[in-house]
Amino acid sequence: MTPLQQFESHLTAAERILWRGLSSPLRIQAFLDEVPYSGEERYRSPLTLLRDRTGHCFDGALFAAALRRLGHPPLIVDLLPDDDDDHVLAIYKRGPFWGAVAKSNFAGLRFREPIYRSLRELVMSYFEDFYNLKGVKTLRGYTRPLNLAAYDRVGWMWSDERLDDIGVKLGEIKSYKILTPAQIRALCPKDKRSYEAGMVGLNLDGVYKPQ
Repeated sequence: MTPLQQFESHLTAAERILWRGLSSPLRIQAFLDEVPYSGEERYRSPLTLLRDRTGHCFDGALFAAALRRLGHPPLIVDLLPDDDDDHVLAIYKRGPFWGAVAKSNFAGLRFREPIYRSLRELVMSYFEDFYNLKGVKTLRGYTRPLNLAAYDRVGWMWSDERLDDIGVKLGEIKSYKILTPAQIRALCPKDKRSYEAGMVGLNLDGVYKPQ
């Protein structure tokens, strides 16, 4: 069986109907938006998220990487901040353009239309909305894409047991900086109105507390 067939073999009839209804990136995003954000320090496979109906950005990215059912490779990218939590995206292409699906505690760090000409351009679209509780814009870099097909052998779509391996790998693979030191020193704080807008629906239990 293919990894997708193995995954579906674990689903109940009701779960299979829901799963097969996620027939576009937007529908996957809508499902993730309805799932409450989890402040727990644990990783959930797509099957566990489907059953628990809760998850954080890592869990959401793995779930969204099931874009492979729609013909996309299961790719994720880690956005790397300073004095803030990482944020993991599931990325995909429509033609030559990049888009993303993501689960986030912050309103502005979720879906992106597939309109970005490069991965860096996609990442930079998150810059203004990536800030911590002090209002500091914290995004500093990103990793190259990680193809989760390399973890099919450990059943990442239906088992939580080896998901730490994926987290470790994201910390090891090549990454790219997006700002110079001079640019970082010159950054403006997030304005109050945008700050508050990005926190609509926030779960404070899952928010990074800056130093």
